[in-house]
Amino acid sequence: MPIKKQIAVTSLLGASFAALGQNSFIVEDLKVEGLQRVALGAALTHIPINVGDNIDQYTISRTIKALYKSGHFDDISVFKDGNQVIFKVKERPTISAINFEGNKDIKDEQLTESLEQQNIRQGEPLDKTVIDSVEKGLIEFFHSIGKYNAKIDISVIELPRNRVQLKFEFDEGDAASVRQINLVGNELFSDEELLKLVESKQDLPWWRFMSNDRYQKQTIEGDLEKIRSFYLDRGYLRFNIESTQVSVSPERDSVYVTANLTEGEQYNVKGFDFIGDLLGREELIRSIVPLRTGELYNGSLVTATEDFIKSYLARFGYANAEVRTIPEIDDETKEVQLTLSVNPGKRVYVRRIMVNGNQTTSDEVVRREMTQLEGAWLSNQSLERSKLQIQRLPYMESVEFEVKPVAGIEDQVDVDFSVKEQPAGTFQFGIAYGEWAGLQFNAGVSESNFLGTGNQLAFNINTSKGSERYSVSYTDPYFTPDGVSQGSSLFYSKFDGRDFGIVDYNSTTYGLGTNIGFPINAINRVNFGVRWIEESLSQIQDFEQTRVMLLSFKDREGNYDFTKYELSLGWSRVTVNRGMFPTDGSRQNASLSMTTPNSDLNYFKVNYDSRFYWPISNDHRWVFSARASLGYGNGYGETNGFEQVLPFQEYFRISEQDLRGFERNTILPLAISRRNSELPPSLNPDGTTGAPIASDSEFDTLGAGRRIGGNAKATAGIELIVPTPFLDDENTSSVRTSFFIDAANVWDTEFDVDRYTNLSESDYNLLSDFSDPTRFRVSTGLSIQWISPMGPMLISFSHPLKKEENDQTKAITFNISNTF
Repeated sequence: MPIKKQIAVTSLLGASFAALGQNSFIVEDLKVEGLQRVALGAALTHIPINVGDNIDQYTISRTIKALYKSGHFDDISVFKDGNQVIFKVKERPTISAINFEGNKDIKDEQLTESLEQQNIRQGEPLDKTVIDSVEKGLIEFFHSIGKYNAKIDISVIELPRNRVQLKFEFDEGDAASVRQINLVGNELFSDEELLKLVESKQDLPWWRFMSNDRYQKQTIEGDLEKIRSFYLDRGYLRFNIESTQVSVSPERDSVYVTANLTEGEQYNVKGFDFIGDLLGREELIRSIVPLRTGELYNGSLVTATEDFIKSYLARFGYANAEVRTIPEIDDETKEVQLTLSVNPGKRVYVRRIMVNGNQTTSDEVVRREMTQLEGAWLSNQSLERSKLQIQRLPYMESVEFEVKPVAGIEDQVDVDFSVKEQPAGTFQFGIAYGEWAGLQFNAGVSESNFLGTGNQLAFNINTSKGSERYSVSYTDPYFTPDGVSQGSSLFYSKFDGRDFGIVDYNSTTYGLGTNIGFPINAINRVNFGVRWIEESLSQIQDFEQTRVMLLSFKDREGNYDFTKYELSLGWSRVTVNRGMFPTDGSRQNASLSMTTPNSDLNYFKVNYDSRFYWPISNDHRWVFSARASLGYGNGYGETNGFEQVLPFQEYFRISEQDLRGFERNTILPLAISRRNSELPPSLNPDGTTGAPIASDSEFDTLGAGRRIGGNAKATAGIELIVPTPFLDDENTSSVRTSFFIDAANVWDTEFDVDRYTNLSESDYNLLSDFSDPTRFRVSTGLSIQWISPMGPMLISFSHPLKKEENDQTKAITFNISNTF
């Protein structure tokens, strides 16, 4: 049964009062009877009477009040036995359990938190006097979200040993819909124009089942503020919402909202001044703020000006600056003079910075990314920069900070950074299936946060059909305290081109390299590197694109061995807000690598890669992303009288990440061979057949081989990142779903189609102009990425939009790796 408010108070009236009499007396003994859970000592602390005290009626009344105030007792009686005072008490029952049934709009956690604020929690005594207020508060909440038929039944179930169980039974009912929103008094703007601004919808037709016309008090209040801002932003300084009425239908299933508006007239800004302390930067602030004399008053600009000044002063440690705009309105001229009162307050310093949540990463690794320092003044710019730089670390999922005032010290604060780590070690595993390549595997292990030091260590053993690669690399991003990085790598690989759908050749390569990076500023960095490479090629098929190398090194038989010394220069610019799955900012990289003149092969390669992210929604769950990459390479110098070009084994190719929906290496230019045709043999005078006669045409038949690649590459793509369905908020930062369009092409700038004009028509049809950069292939599809315990996992469902006759496609791609 529902509990009604019940107060049991027993005072010194009637028999007890008569027993005590009107006179005071000396207490010879005190007793407290009825205690079960409350210790005697705890009860006596609330009784302001000691043996030997002279007490009277007032003392007893005050004692009873003190005992009730302790919160332990439901009923108290006082008796006098001679000069002995006896308190008979009935303890409040202890809450053994709290159960909720039927609640949908309010979660159990919210109910529990609300009850705890009123000191109703498991294991505590139950104060029955607050049950009514709890019930009223819950009913008011349901009314605020439009559930006017909601009912709540609160039962107290008695249990043995003076314990109780609280049971909340909810019958929420259906939410009332907004039947109609009426605006009264608007003449300058129509109802339709103003109601476009609001979130609340009214009387929706059945076919708009995806929309919601449910009444919610907070939503209506927010909608009216949007209308107010709409007028204020257009100069209607005297605009006012005089009153708002919400009427509930008799069935309590719909509401009618009426707002009475006063529009007023438009006002211009006559001028604006500053009073207070602007730290000597008044002229700078005046030139930057968006307010302009003579323009229409704009409420949003006034608010933005206040926020800008606060933010600007906070850069210099004035974290509690107050900025208030005082308008002086002239109703005759319809002008307003704005005075911005600025009180920077005291400069605030950071006493201590704490780092919490880092289970693996050492404090030093997190702290070295901070630009806010202990002992320095508090700067909101430095705090945000620190948060951003920590969050860019690939092993950090999220970063938050809280500024806490130091008790008793007005100008000092502590800053708590709370980080949430994500898997930094990745087990790299990939599997794919192609019509021609069959099943392919690759595996590797890398650690971006080795032993919590922030250093990167990677061992890769990648084996697939026709390829083996073994490598180890180590990078220290803080080789010096000021952020100079240093990395080294050692590698060995074997490659068989025929297993990758490209021309037949075998290569064996090994080498080692080192690089060093220098930070220019917080977002820009340059890198310098050097590598020594030993390369051996064998079983090279003779094609037009490989012939240059074969002829240049014609003195070599069978195998072609090269020693190369490679120098590299790189630049990177990173402004993304996270290391993994960013939602804002960009990454841009440009690099130049070239072999030195004393190398056996002389060539260079230039690459540029970029990716941009633009959040569409304020919560960054809807994001638009675009990417582009360009590559070009060529040779320089001569060898054995032949001009060097980019070696065919260094040609650009397309990965499955660049162009989803196509088999790797399928859209590359073909390797081609050309040869003389032979005319039919002539007849000798004796009737025998003579030798074949060579054609006068230099090259008039074409042999097309496998794909080979080219010395130029371009890829591009756009993505719409969307919230992942059926995923709770806790995992949104580790799973990403997107719809994409990819485009890519590889071509050969050295290819001259005019050299093949003597081909027969049937052969010529096999030949495309491989120097044409416009032969893009395009695909679209859905991609799901997940930062799993083994590393980033990717699955893509793709469909080609533009392809050519011999292109090989695939609908599903699955990878586990650290490369997206």
